[in-house]
Amino acid sequence: MPTLTQIENFIELEYKSGAHDYHPIPVVIEKGEGVYLWDIEGKKYYDFLSAYSAVSQGHCHPRLIKTLHDQSNKLTLTSRAFHNNKLGVYMKAITEYFGFERVLPMNTGAEGVETAIKIARKWGYTSKKIPPNKAKLIVCKNNFHGRTTTIISFSSDEGSKENFGPHTPGFIEIPYNDLESLESELKKNSNIAGFLIEPIQGEAGVNTPDEFFLKKAKALCSLYNVLLIADEIQTGIGRTGSLLAVCGSCKCKGHCERKEDTYVRPDILILGKALGGGIYPVSAVLCDSKIMDVIQPGQHGSTFGGNPIACAVAIEALEIIKDEKLAQNARKLGIHFKESLKKYIKKSKIVKSIRGRGLLNAIVINNNNENSIAWDICLKFRDNGLLAKPTHGNIIRFAPPLIISKPQMDDCISIIINTLKFFEK
Repeated sequence: MPTLTQIENFIELEYKSGAHDYHPIPVVIEKGEGVYLWDIEGKKYYDFLSAYSAVSQGHCHPRLIKTLHDQSNKLTLTSRAFHNNKLGVYMKAITEYFGFERVLPMNTGAEGVETAIKIARKWGYTSKKIPPNKAKLIVCKNNFHGRTTTIISFSSDEGSKENFGPHTPGFIEIPYNDLESLESELKKNSNIAGFLIEPIQGEAGVNTPDEFFLKKAKALCSLYNVLLIADEIQTGIGRTGSLLAVCGSCKCKGHCERKEDTYVRPDILILGKALGGGIYPVSAVLCDSKIMDVIQPGQHGSTFGGNPIACAVAIEALEIIKDEKLAQNARKLGIHFKESLKKYIKKSKIVKSIRGRGLLNAIVINNNNENSIAWDICLKFRDNGLLAKPTHGNIIRFAPPLIISKPQMDDCISIIINTLKFFEK
């Protein structure tokens, strides 16, 4: 029998000893730096997924590594049983950075969503006076907010839901980017506490709403006394060419450029992924005092939420976004990327379209009613030195680190187009 290669051996170890809850591209990464990854055999790749936007500042950013090292040598964890000298500094920094009065610190994106749901429900009962246990939240079809028991209860993905019930009640699903459906539900149900939405649906294949959808949705929510909850775990912190995707093309305290008529301020903002710079799990839920103050001691928390390392890393991660003008870079190179791909797509038989904003984009593969070849295309990307992954079968998402340069982007565009040409035959 042939012996396993070193790469196959590592993959086999995961398969034999781990849960089969992922289907990764068959590559084994050993090292990362900036926009690059290296496998265990020393082959170099462009990272065009960025750990689903968690590595927006690039792999092993030296400022983040130094911050992590310095703080871990002093204090790592106290729990919230005691104060520490980093938490208050972080809370002040992040609330000022995004323009909210209060923050509740957590660790993962799903925890952030669960936190926002609890806050919205509690606000609904105590402020809006919704009858006990009657509060509902509106969500969108094809959403992805995580995989906890509550979150899968309103997921459109049957694979995430089947055989995991009973499911949590209290959610109303409407089509994404559908103002009429939103208004219809708001009109007929006075027990709605919040509208939870991804400003751009990442996992669903980078679905982008109409330009004024979010602004009009916020106006409807305000009219019916409902909280607009923006899940910016993947889209936030510069990814879409603005500090937040809800800004459209925005100017948030000098970080980027904004058209005032498209700016939306959510009532509750959920952040994660890039908040930890790709080196530490950090999430946050931000809102103003009149909403956040419904949470009292003992009603919500986390042993690791707001720990000193997380606080130090998150502050530095946000400063890097500002100092290195990464939102602006995402906006500029995102336009260049889309325009370059559009020129190719005009003559392509295999790519139907490209969509997205900033450096969160996706191409839709024309599968001609057969099994999608998106997976095979991603394997060929890998062979040609670029790592990406399909979503929803025939969609390939592209999300490189925001530090990517113009020459690097041009190199990646060349790899992508040449790979696609291979499949045009």
